[in-house]
Amino acid sequence: MGGRHRCFMDISIGGELEGRIVMELYSDVVPKTAENFRALCTGERGISPDTNVSLHYKGVCFHSVTKGLMIQGGDISAKNGTGGESIYGLTFEDENFELKHERKGILSMVNSGPNTNGSQFFITTTQTHHLDGKNVVFGRVIKGLGVIRSIEHVAVGDNNHPSLDIIIADCGEIPEGEDDGVSDFFKDGDTYPDWPADLDVKPGELSWWMSAVECIKAFGNEKYKKQDYKMAIRKYCKAMRYLDVCWEKEELDLEKSISLKKMRSQIYTNSSACKLKLGDIEGALWDTDLAIRDEEDNAKAHFRKGQALMTINDVDTAVKSFSKALELEPNDGIIKKELAAAKKKITDRHNLKGLSCCWCKVIQLPSIQIFRLWWQGFPFSLSGSSGSMKGARGFVIYIAVPVASYVSHRCSPKIVKWKWHWHMFLMLLLRLLNPLR
Repeated sequence: MGGRHRCFMDISIGGELEGRIVMELYSDVVPKTAENFRALCTGERGISPDTNVSLHYKGVCFHSVTKGLMIQGGDISAKNGTGGESIYGLTFEDENFELKHERKGILSMVNSGPNTNGSQFFITTTQTHHLDGKNVVFGRVIKGLGVIRSIEHVAVGDNNHPSLDIIIADCGEIPEGEDDGVSDFFKDGDTYPDWPADLDVKPGELSWWMSAVECIKAFGNEKYKKQDYKMAIRKYCKAMRYLDVCWEKEELDLEKSISLKKMRSQIYTNSSACKLKLGDIEGALWDTDLAIRDEEDNAKAHFRKGQALMTINDVDTAVKSFSKALELEPNDGIIKKELAAAKKKITDRHNLKGLSCCWCKVIQLPSIQIFRLWWQGFPFSLSGSSGSMKGARGFVIYIAVPVASYVSHRCSPKIVKWKWHWHMFLMLLLRLLNPLR
């Protein structure tokens, strides 16, 4: 509609750029309120002569997030919801209440009572009719509801304060007739908006959407190759959002449905690889399970699952995953190598378990008795200050027995049992010396 200004806010969450919110201001209904917001977006008013506060939203946070209701920000002075200032002074009057809080994405002024509007505002995430007649509505979000959704899902603490910093990294006015900057927001050649709802034109053909998914996935793969794993995950999540739209198309048949499931399985598999690199093992396992659910014969998904399981030392299950992957790709050298390493780890673990108790079995002493003998020797020093025999006993307990145990671990069970009997002598000597206490 002519005469209505458009403004934008680029949002970062936890230091990571999230996306752009584009807003239309109802300049024709509430011109004074809309102008206040527009000028605070551009920062054209500079510094307040009364308070020395920068009259600009840039760098200001969203200090309150109420899931299922609203997100709130715009405190340009205190930055915590207790301050704020308008371009007309500290506060200005309620202009009118003609517009209602009838849906999500409504922009409205925060106040502390009648005629106390400043710089703080909120954006609804649902209908909030209980605020009609109390807060002045002055605009609506036309693009970026997905960004608002991301903000809404940030964990909060006391007073609904978000656990991550949600910052207006940049803001301003979009000149009439110019592009809103939502497409190719990250300047990497990916011209698809992060959220399908932000497309200016939404094609109806399934082929267009499937092509978009493949294209966005390819951008994710490029980010992975460049080791930009966070951005790669972002691209894969974006591809998944576009893929979700495909299921709504009437021309979807069985063949295309199978193709979509395979495509989704590949995206989950690639996402799991990124999460492995970032140390998100739980997320990686979740993605591999989803990938396998969509395509049981996805060898790479089984392989990634095996890698994730190895990092949490679930070696037995990892062997099963690697074995399944090798069954599907019998000539893959990397899978063979990982499977061999996992099997060796199991073998080493079994050998170590056998060796650890081998010397105890030879002299028929249970481990608890050996520990008791060890503990009883604790008060005696190596110096023999309590007597030469006691010093010898300390030597046996603190040096000879550990050495015998170490040698037992380093040798095969057969050698330990039939050729290396000297450690048996040491344990018998330990028994003889025990009464000297």
